[in-house]
Amino acid sequence: MKTFPSMDLDAQDWFVKVPAITLAFWVVKILSTTVGETVADYLAIDAGFGQIATRTLMAALLAMALTIQLRRPRYTPWAYWLTVVLVSIVGTQITDLLTDGFGVSLYVSTPIFAVLLAAIFVAWYRVERTLSIHDIVTRRREIFYWAAILCTFSLGTAAGDLATEALSMGFVWGVVIFGGLIAVTYAGFRMGANAVLTFWIAYVLTRPLGASLGDLLTQAPADGGFGMGTSWTSALFLTVIVLLVALEQYEVTGRRSIQAQR
Repeated sequence: MKTFPSMDLDAQDWFVKVPAITLAFWVVKILSTTVGETVADYLAIDAGFGQIATRTLMAALLAMALTIQLRRPRYTPWAYWLTVVLVSIVGTQITDLLTDGFGVSLYVSTPIFAVLLAAIFVAWYRVERTLSIHDIVTRRREIFYWAAILCTFSLGTAAGDLATEALSMGFVWGVVIFGGLIAVTYAGFRMGANAVLTFWIAYVLTRPLGASLGDLLTQAPADGGFGMGTSWTSALFLTVIVLLVALEQYEVTGRRSIQAQR
């Protein structure tokens, strides 16, 4: 088994708290961002919960999921991705609250979230000397990680709404543009660009991509969408997420069982 000479036993127990960055990771991440856009709308509008009740419920569920995730000794797919989905929903709601509840312009909220995310990264790096997700070996680093993740969802929501709504690009162009930017980021990574930088750029961009995709699928044809509605879109994407995460959970459990028998 691989060892980490610079770490004590407790740090080693914390080492694997996030998934490997694979194609499946990005697929589930994008689906999660779309769910963040559609589930909040479904609960608040279609299910009739209202914005206040929905925000309160999602915040409480996120607090519980994050507590479970932080207490896990190693990466556990169901706990990790449950937290990501809920962070996606709450991050979306934060931006929507500022925009719809307090009338904060997307031209203002987008740079505010960008500055806040930069501040989190600066504080994270100054304290830990790394921003790599492969070095999440302590609870403090994991807290920095989740703070950054929440901010990326709020920033991505604001940037996506700014592009597709305020700048009138439309949902199709939103998918094309943000998808293209992710492709450019990946190309930069393949050509030797900094892995940590390209990861976080792509992570931010998947949020407006997922939001644009969600709006494209759910909005009525008259508004430029496919008219699937939030309930069907949410159910479809959640089903795919559950299947992919369940498969990963099965594989992770199997590998650890084999390692324990050696």
